[in-house]
Amino acid sequence: MFHMQNDPFKIMFSACLKKAGIILFFLFLPASPAFMQTTEVHPYKEKQEAMVRNQIVARGIKAKAVIEAMRKVPRHLFVPYNTRSFAYNDQPLPIGHDQTISQPYIVAYMTEALGAKAGDKVLEIGTGSGYQAAILAEMGIDVYTIEIIPELAETAKRNLKRSGYGHVNTRCGDGYAGWPEEAPFDAIIITAAPETIPLALVEQLKTGGIMILPVGPRDSTQSLKKVVKKSKGIRQATLLPVRFVPMIRSYN
Repeated sequence: MFHMQNDPFKIMFSACLKKAGIILFFLFLPASPAFMQTTEVHPYKEKQEAMVRNQIVARGIKAKAVIEAMRKVPRHLFVPYNTRSFAYNDQPLPIGHDQTISQPYIVAYMTEALGAKAGDKVLEIGTGSGYQAAILAEMGIDVYTIEIIPELAETAKRNLKRSGYGHVNTRCGDGYAGWPEEAPFDAIIITAAPETIPLALVEQLKTGGIMILPVGPRDSTQSLKKVVKKSKGIRQATLLPVRFVPMIRSYN
């Protein structure tokens, strides 16, 4: 039988077969869940970077985990569709039902003041659209969040899921009652203003735990406070003048 070593045609044919095998191998590989996930294209990335640079870092926020979370969480997915172009502006925005999403700086400031770290268990009162919960979750925090308005609670749950934070624990209910079966918490953050510090929520803090909340009358300037639970009583400090929607006990 005639045989020629290093036949160019044979070598080229063999190489083609190998390439075809590789292509077929990749075609029939099962796709990983991450590959199969479809994510929305981020059309506001430049605005988000400008927000972090000009509103967060330039105003003195230094915690790297907070800065990175503000850089990663897609804020525009937590506001109504018709206000997405304003999502990264230096302002609060309406989210329906007479509620708002806080301006980016206030979110960053409160998160930094909370001092929570990855692995901590944190209770949020006032889920709103879910943005603050997403920031905490992005930081690796175990988040429990309560929203009293049923429609907002459902919207927040959807927003969190489609943004990759579906593991956040959500509940529709009275924030003043907290989440006693999951207590104690390392920290509590409240994004609506009670007129006085809710002692029932202080009870759900660990000793040494921190609560960040606005306190004061509705329709007026309030004080953002940092409350630290001590073995006997609490220690509190006033941080900033702020203006939040009131913390309500019932919703009709």
